[in-house]
Amino acid sequence: MDIITQGLLGATAAQAGAKPNEARLASLIGFCAPMLADADTLLRTNEDPLLFLENHRHFTHSLLFIPLGALLASLLLWPLLRTRLAFKRIYLYALLGYTTAGFLDACTSYGTHLFWPFSDERTAWSIISIFDPLFSLALIAAIVVGVLKYQPRAAKIGLLFAATYLSLGVVQHDRAESLAQGQAEQRGHAIDRLIVKPTMGNLLLWRSVYQSDGSYYVDAVRVGLPNNSKVFEGTSVQTFDINRDLPELTEQTVVYRDIQRFELFSDGFLAWHPERPNVLGDVRYAMLPTSIRPIWGIEMNLDTPDKHVSFDTYRKMSDSEIKAFKAMLFD
Repeated sequence: MDIITQGLLGATAAQAGAKPNEARLASLIGFCAPMLADADTLLRTNEDPLLFLENHRHFTHSLLFIPLGALLASLLLWPLLRTRLAFKRIYLYALLGYTTAGFLDACTSYGTHLFWPFSDERTAWSIISIFDPLFSLALIAAIVVGVLKYQPRAAKIGLLFAATYLSLGVVQHDRAESLAQGQAEQRGHAIDRLIVKPTMGNLLLWRSVYQSDGSYYVDAVRVGLPNNSKVFEGTSVQTFDINRDLPELTEQTVVYRDIQRFELFSDGFLAWHPERPNVLGDVRYAMLPTSIRPIWGIEMNLDTPDKHVSFDTYRKMSDSEIKAFKAMLFD
């Protein structure tokens, strides 16, 4: 989730467990604590661009790290708050806030090492987008009411809304998945793998990607009222196979190993960028839900196979794409 919403949910959780006279400080501590989890983004180097991808949402987001993460947040906040709160109270509110960090990120589609070190699986429930203004604004309203009135009850209502909204995401995810499966059946395709994920800022329009017979098929699925659901047909692209597509690379080369690392990050959903030579993209993500043009990928120089690949993003949308997105969402 975006870092601000991370803080908002943490603030709501901390305020919900606060004494009325500590509601404001609890909100501040709960807002700051989960942001510390994203300090893993600082673990990067220009020499190895993929290090950032491997470290983000890693151990700092795991369930096992929660007590330590809360302790680190408490130690950082202690010099500022020691005259106003006992350390154990700071730790309590930091713990309530930090507990939300990994869980909320796991609700998105990016992938979170929630069960590290017992499992390297990247948990991704894909029930809310990385940014959802309705979810964030509801949390802001709950926090503001609680802070102004010194009444944690508002935060409890905010948590109830958050749980309800995420539960709605589960329902919408299942509906979108069913529609995507039905679309594959109409095409006569046997699905090898299928993912559906909400598009930016809503739970109505979803991106569907499934693999069948060596290709990825991408569609958009709108799940509104029961009689108002619709599939917008997209396009397809051949799956990437390193041995078939890049037979000149050997396992000992840096580029080969970098491709494997990016493949692990993208859960194997790799395909060549349709417009950029030597760029492998993560098919799971695109600005337009029916497009095969990824929002990020790795670019390799096959003339220098012992140098690291570069990681680039492609987030621009043309006016026609913005219009098409709005039409799928509201038409």
